[in-house]
Amino acid sequence: MKNQYGFIYAHPDDETFLSACIIRKLADQGENPVLLLATRGDAGRQGLERATNRSELAKLREKEMDEAAKVLGLSHVEHLGWPDGELAEIDFDALVAGVNTFIQRHEVEVLFTFPEDGGNGHPDHITISKATTAAVLSGKCPSVRKLYYAAAASLRAKGHKPSIELDTEADWPIKAAALRAHATQHVAIAKYFGDLDVFPEDRRWEAFVLGWQDGTMWPEQDLTNVLEE
Repeated sequence: MKNQYGFIYAHPDDETFLSACIIRKLADQGENPVLLLATRGDAGRQGLERATNRSELAKLREKEMDEAAKVLGLSHVEHLGWPDGELAEIDFDALVAGVNTFIQRHEVEVLFTFPEDGGNGHPDHITISKATTAAVLSGKCPSVRKLYYAAAASLRAKGHKPSIELDTEADWPIKAAALRAHATQHVAIAKYFGDLDVFPEDRRWEAFVLGWQDGTMWPEQDLTNVLEE
């Protein structure tokens, strides 16, 4: 029986930064990966003045996300539509409820999200990570078997080793195409990845740590590689 894989992030493009090649690999294996975004990215860099206000930017970034989804093979994308940059200020229980609904609707078995510190300290990243963890621990999402966190330096410093490490070099053209789809974010993308025509050796790996499995936080060993099941 095929697993249902879900990715939960804060903004359009988070999925590509952290897990583009993993998503594409799952899709190529016949899976149907789904994506939930807490916001529409309406506070992101507008890039080349493509949008004149937050409402227009939100619509544009949604279209960009649709294009990236086609590149990555995502079968479904949902936006909760909370204000970008303000997740830490909204009703946390309402955010968790939105995550619960998404997981239940798609009967997700394996989840991917940010680490508790968001990876880079971004308040939206931190909040959606906490909400995803809360949803998994709530008992309302019995389909979930595994929860993975992006392998940030903070997790590695605590001795948590990645359970999943995917070399992106072979599939870099796919990841680059998805990044290009998020055209309004070209400044941040260039800062992080450089020239997309050149493979970024220092951004070679997509890596995730197994944070929860079948009721246990930080299990000692990940017995199965979800990319090979």
